[in-house]
Amino acid sequence: MYDVKDSKQATVRIGYDGRVHKTFRGPLAKKRFENELKVLKYLEKQHCPFVPRILAHDVEKLYMETTNCGTIVDKISQEKLDHLFQELEQYGVRHNDPYPRNVTYNADLGRFCLIDFEFATITATGEGFSLEELQELNKDKKNLKALQELEAIEKQVREEKAARDK
Repeated sequence: MYDVKDSKQATVRIGYDGRVHKTFRGPLAKKRFENELKVLKYLEKQHCPFVPRILAHDVEKLYMETTNCGTIVDKISQEKLDHLFQELEQYGVRHNDPYPRNVTYNADLGRFCLIDFEFATITATGEGFSLEELQELNKDKKNLKALQELEAIEKQVREEKAARDK
């Protein structure tokens, strides 16, 4: 196995068989693990072809094993990036971390894929991270764009709900 990522939030290793092994740690590790697990299972039921599939998981160890979606891309145009995250929303999930670091290229599929769904939201149910939780995790403002987009979406949902309740 070799390390791909070793950060405050997770350790990611790829086995010699190509499978991805991710262990969550750091702030809200349990919730992030549970969220990514839930979102990936949901996307599998939606037959989304460009995300990892869960192969195994251990709730106590905050560990999951997934299929490999290719290699992290070095460069991707903003247009392609936006299209990819919009395509994901057609499957009922908002990623909430729409950056190139979460994009891979899978040569077998001949397409870009998405990874790291720990902050994602299932749009039909609203399940996922709340704005307040994302703000707490992102005090350093690295994900300001995602936070601003989420604020706009939450405002729109509140307005739509208020209009329905009238």
